[in-house]
Amino acid sequence: MKRIIIIEDDVAIAEIERDYLEIEGYEVEIFHDGKSGIEAVYKGDFNLIVLDVMLPLMDGFEVLKLIRKRSDLPVLMVTAKSLEVDKVRGLGLGADDYITKPFTMNEFVARVNAHLKRYDRLTLNNKPIKKNNISINGLEIDLEARRVFIQGDEVILANKEFDLLVFLAENPNKVFSKDQLLNQIWGYESFTDNATITVHIKKLRHKIEKDPQNPKYIETVWGVGYRFKI
Repeated sequence: MKRIIIIEDDVAIAEIERDYLEIEGYEVEIFHDGKSGIEAVYKGDFNLIVLDVMLPLMDGFEVLKLIRKRSDLPVLMVTAKSLEVDKVRGLGLGADDYITKPFTMNEFVARVNAHLKRYDRLTLNNKPIKKNNISINGLEIDLEARRVFIQGDEVILANKEFDLLVFLAENPNKVFSKDQLLNQIWGYESFTDNATITVHIKKLRHKIEKDPQNPKYIETVWGVGYRFKI
């Protein structure tokens, strides 16, 4: 049985989320502040984290920073704010997805399902994406070990950053729209917005490009999407 932790200070919302997830067959634990939530993540055997941004004493961004030091579990951030800057910040700190209140429970459960299925495919099953590595113009991708090197120096990527880079590198010179990339990397099309891709492309460029403003690898095709140049 998959185990999910909900870190949410609104008792009513947390209990509704738990009820719907338990109907889906998940085991759910709830914590109402960041400190106890972090301790539970460190000690527990969870498969996904639902993390509210507006928490007492320590906000969700600080909680996420600490979680990412020890765990690469999928994190679905929940917030009452719709400001894009908050989405960018959360995704930049390593969140896998972002959902803004109010939302339907069907959408919430669909996102949880999608992230758990993808995490299973990529990590829990220990199945490498491909047997061979990718080597392009000084960029080396070790698919089995999920490591990336630029001119021999390793760069550390978050899970979704790695998946996005691999997909583009495995399909060089082909242009993909943001919606296509969302579908390929996140496993669904309609439950998130294009800011997700924009943030991840920006972070990738800062990590793998010598000059992110004039990228060597990931090119923007204005009005269409992105492609990996070779």
